[in-house]
Amino acid sequence: MIYTFYKYQGTGNDFILIDNRLNTFNKKDTKLVAKLCDRKFGVGADGLILLEYSDTSDFKMIYFNADGNESTMCGNGGRCIVAFAQYLNIIDSETTFEAIDGLHYATVKEETIALQMIDVFNVEENIKFSYLDSGSPHHVQLVSNLNEFDVKTEGSKIRYSDLYNKKGGSNINFVEQDNPSTFRIRTYERGVEDETLSCGTGATAVAIAMYKRGLTTSLINIIKVQGGTLTIKFKEDKGSYTNVFLEGPTQQVFKGKVEW
Repeated sequence: MIYTFYKYQGTGNDFILIDNRLNTFNKKDTKLVAKLCDRKFGVGADGLILLEYSDTSDFKMIYFNADGNESTMCGNGGRCIVAFAQYLNIIDSETTFEAIDGLHYATVKEETIALQMIDVFNVEENIKFSYLDSGSPHHVQLVSNLNEFDVKTEGSKIRYSDLYNKKGGSNINFVEQDNPSTFRIRTYERGVEDETLSCGTGATAVAIAMYKRGLTTSLINIIKVQGGTLTIKFKEDKGSYTNVFLEGPTQQVFKGKVEW
């Protein structure tokens, strides 16, 4: 089988995008997904995304982690598939699409995609960290000297610790505050099992967790990731976070074909 694929990146979080409206891609072939995402023997990506028909919206997003397994929502992947849908002339400047965690609304302005994330109604707080689900589960922890921090080693320890073993693991975000509304983050992503240059659901989780902790009073926060800058906007009412938007740039990197 020969597959046509497109490579997209959103602040350094990179994905293989495939138009699967004809259902030609075998979604049960985890080995194929993992090989395509392999940076030595495949195309190379943090994940693979299928665009499919939807009965309830403009299209459906199916997301796989780099390990080949279908996963929870990916924020940057969601932004990239919106750009891909526009490229395929499925949408114009706005859309509603279906993902594993429900319907998502998004707008397109040149290469910038603003994606509405799920509402967040629960943020667990510990002395050392916060935990919440922003479409995917996220551990949020403040650290010093973020640039020198060993994200892969420390992230792996927490991801596989007793904290999250029964929850199927968690993404791990390490955070340092620059000013009242700007935070720098580095993220260890489950499924990739390494640090990625950006994580959209992670940036969203950090903005909400920092607001919950009282470290910012801003409802618009700038999140600096390794691959660029994301903006998180939301509304808050009595501990509930709604109208949550993840905004940032996307780019189609290249198009290719692969035979499997």
